[in-house]
Amino acid sequence: MSEAKVALVTGGTRGIGRAITLDLAESGVHVAAGYLSNGDAAQKLVDEARSNGWSVSVHQMDVSSPEDCVRFANEVIEAQGQVDYLINNAGINVDRTVRRMTIDDWHSVMRVNVSGCFYMIKAVIEHMVERKSGRIVNISSIIGQTGNVGQANYATSKSGLFGLTMSLAQELAGKGITVNAVAPGFISTDMLASVPQNVLDGIVARIPVGRLGHPDEVAYAVTNLLSDRAAYITGAVIPVNGGLDM
Repeated sequence: MSEAKVALVTGGTRGIGRAITLDLAESGVHVAAGYLSNGDAAQKLVDEARSNGWSVSVHQMDVSSPEDCVRFANEVIEAQGQVDYLINNAGINVDRTVRRMTIDDWHSVMRVNVSGCFYMIKAVIEHMVERKSGRIVNISSIIGQTGNVGQANYATSKSGLFGLTMSLAQELAGKGITVNAVAPGFISTDMLASVPQNVLDGIVARIPVGRLGHPDEVAYAVTNLLSDRAAYITGAVIPVNGGLDM
């Protein structure tokens, strides 16, 4: 069995997931980063990790497929001998007002953002229980707490992760496994790239610290929850939003 810790990060090659992957890899963790379709981003991640002597593998998979989630987990367990950390980061948004939202718009977001987390948890949970050790972190969003115009499906999916996190934390509390959520605010990633500047300016004006967040700042919150020193933190939702929910 590998001496180093091993992490699975879904959506681990871009944005917040990429920052989490690199932060963990820099600390000596082997990170298996799942990605759906952007092979160029995956290769760039591997190249950067290797240039620094860090251990990262990339795995093409779809979190909305239970079979893919099991395959991903089994590939890593077979190669590394264990999985210590699961970070459920993969997520999508399909934004429309409820009046314009289609049934498929609704279900496509739920399949990835909620069911994908459940499928990944199911893929590793027995392994973690058997080892009496594990850390699970679900990446939610401030939108799950506040809602947002045109994002009823996204907000519902991200608030659903709060319930999943707290329920699973109670189920696993006596088994050496913690389960927490991180709820980022508005973070400078590709997801915000298409937002008009005047809208971004309005968002920033509402944030007490006066700026968008950086992916590295979310990664810092995640890696702290994975620490042995965080063993008494479970069922928590950690905000990373510049004070926007005060």
